[in-house]
Amino acid sequence: MDDLISKFFYYFNLNFGLVSLLHSLPGIIVALTIHECAHALAAYLMGDRTAKLQGRMTLNPVAHIDPMGFLCLILTRRFGWAKPVPVNDMNFKNRKMGMLIVSVAGPLSNFFAAMLIAIFYALFYNSIGGIIRSILTTAYIINLSIGAFNLIPVPPLDGSNILDAFLTNKQRFYMRRYAVYSNIIMLLLIFSGTIGRILGPVILTMDWLINSVIGLFI
Repeated sequence: MDDLISKFFYYFNLNFGLVSLLHSLPGIIVALTIHECAHALAAYLMGDRTAKLQGRMTLNPVAHIDPMGFLCLILTRRFGWAKPVPVNDMNFKNRKMGMLIVSVAGPLSNFFAAMLIAIFYALFYNSIGGIIRSILTTAYIINLSIGAFNLIPVPPLDGSNILDAFLTNKQRFYMRRYAVYSNIIMLLLIFSGTIGRILGPVILTMDWLINSVIGLFI
């Protein structure tokens, strides 16, 4: 994608324009839906049918979108949330490995979606108009951003569950003890602008990897 870093900071610069909003909606819906569906599918493959039985193993956005979280993400461009996917780790043969795979599945699905978007963009660049290019670019950035954001090891983000799989019982106890402050930590990171400095390098790295892979074939 062209000049990714400038587009990244443009997107997170609280641009409330109607055009920007309309261009963002497809990417937000796709990113949240794929992310939550991936959690549900991973849980199912690991032996837990809870999410499937509750209708969450689907690409229907209605099953995953939380109205308030969706609105927050649209208005702030900085934070929001979808409906949490119910997971019963007691159904996993290996609880620690099961939760690790379920947690990793969400961010990985967003990075994979970003790669598919980039492939489509590269293949059809000359045959699509400027509006479609803008929508695709925004969707690409949103998927990279949501994937990277969820890797932050602060509860309730996926990164905290990924980290949990590698902690000792003592370390896990202290992490959960201070989880009560996680919302405050996240708000400070987001509204202080620190979150952009954290996500920027991850997004640029994933962008480089995706374009390197695509460059081998296109």
